[in-house]
Amino acid sequence: MTTAGLRHGDLPAIPGGPGRARWGDIDWSSQTYNVRPRQGACTNGLSGSRTGILNHSRPILERTARCPFSSWSTGYRRVRRGGRRADDRRATHADADLVNGDPLPSNKAPLSRRRVVDAALAYIDQDGLPSLTMRRLGNLLGVEAMSLYRYVPGKQELLDAVVERLVLNLEDDELVLREPEDGWEDFLQRLAHGIRRIALEHPKAFPLVVSRPAGGPWLRPPLRSLEWVESFLNGLIVEGFTEDDALGAYRAFTSFLLGHLLLEVATHGADVGPLDVLEDGSSQDDALAGYSTVRRLRTRLSEDQSRVEFEESLESLLDRMALLLAASSQVD
Repeated sequence: MTTAGLRHGDLPAIPGGPGRARWGDIDWSSQTYNVRPRQGACTNGLSGSRTGILNHSRPILERTARCPFSSWSTGYRRVRRGGRRADDRRATHADADLVNGDPLPSNKAPLSRRRVVDAALAYIDQDGLPSLTMRRLGNLLGVEAMSLYRYVPGKQELLDAVVERLVLNLEDDELVLREPEDGWEDFLQRLAHGIRRIALEHPKAFPLVVSRPAGGPWLRPPLRSLEWVESFLNGLIVEGFTEDDALGAYRAFTSFLLGHLLLEVATHGADVGPLDVLEDGSSQDDALAGYSTVRRLRTRLSEDQSRVEFEESLESLLDRMALLLAASSQVD
């Protein structure tokens, strides 16, 4: 496009400015018309929040700079009607909202590893692990799937990050202690209930704690954190356990939690492999015909006693640990 036949009046007026853009400052040879501030010119007021679209008989131009003083300079760029430019404008306004402290649209908030991982966990909680893909996660965040690889190299690394996030939830639990304050039994009671709360808050994601490869043979699920394993062992040793007894307690504690909680989350819709075939037994009426006692007690047998079973099993486990501690004390 050339300037032949065009008049000064064909140039767009500058809203709030002293006049129109100058001929020599517009590059008509490209699809973008840039009027750049001269070196040293005022650029006061330049911000995304001032960006606006001008209604003009010529191709739509977007104001990109505004200066209220006499050294007037401004910039314009062609904006397509629809298409990706509309998305670009929304992104610009979202950035401006962030600068101004205004609430951001949820799908335009700046991405971060924490936000990507939290979104993945929320997706699993809602729709389950099997349906999670990078494309669907990107749709949830309002970005292309490729944008996510800046924060996680791939889906497997994303799942590992979800496991880390689950374990880190213990840090936010005010009822869980890092070290014993009222005896080792209180310490382990709090830790066990904290892990159970995580499992019940995220039943569909909790099986990842088991299925994802651990960082080493010394990390047993559901305690997949070196910090928590260290706290567990040191807490018992400080309370009088020998190293061997503390190791035995660690193995027994993690095995108990893992077995119980996997069974419990399976009843909440978690995909735990063979365990997810659990049902209410309504289709087994014919199979119970020859078992009168089971048939008579089937309602009570089907009751959810998870909380009571958890408490009783945990108490039995702690009693066993107390016996180990007493035996070690007698030897010493």
